[in-house]
Amino acid sequence: MTDIREAARVLWDFHCVYDDLEPCEVIIGLGSYDLRVAAHCANLFHDGFADHIIFTGARGNWTRELFSASEADAFKDHAISQGVPADAISLETHATNIGENIRFCADMVPLAKQAIFVTKPQTQRRCQATVKKQWSSMRARITAPNTSFEAQPLPHHDERALICEMVGDLDRMQTYATRGFQTEVKVPDAVHQAFDVLVNAGFVNHLR
Repeated sequence: MTDIREAARVLWDFHCVYDDLEPCEVIIGLGSYDLRVAAHCANLFHDGFADHIIFTGARGNWTRELFSASEADAFKDHAISQGVPADAISLETHATNIGENIRFCADMVPLAKQAIFVTKPQTQRRCQATVKKQWSSMRARITAPNTSFEAQPLPHHDERALICEMVGDLDRMQTYATRGFQTEVKVPDAVHQAFDVLVNAGFVNHLR
């Protein structure tokens, strides 16, 4: 495997999960630089999957210059612009990573048993593994905006940034399991090979 785009699509396909959805108690939108996640939460709300949304996220490295307040606040404003009533939204504004997103939301609704977690397409598998570890009693459904790899880059987060993000997240999924942050994820050989291609090509900005 030598083509960068081919390797990137292998990682993209692996990171995407798209569970089948069913009505639940709450929709949880994980904050980020991508307001399409908030719009998707709004669509799920209007389609009757839940009558309440929690947006979670502080201001991170990628959003400090993008939003005037927290990611959760920005997502709330966007969802309201999509017709979601303000009183149907709660905010968690302190989480700075996926583990905190999950744990802090669990503290907000400790009795909830079913939730739809909405994140970026390329963060779904990491979200899934984190929920299994950090909120094991939760019947979780993981989803994202149905965006293609080609359409995912944004003016403030271009294709190179996207690929670096996917490379970094794959590395985290392997190291974070050993540190107890998430459950172990089996990574196919083809995905390991694609990861190596991209690392060797210099897409290493988000490796730790």
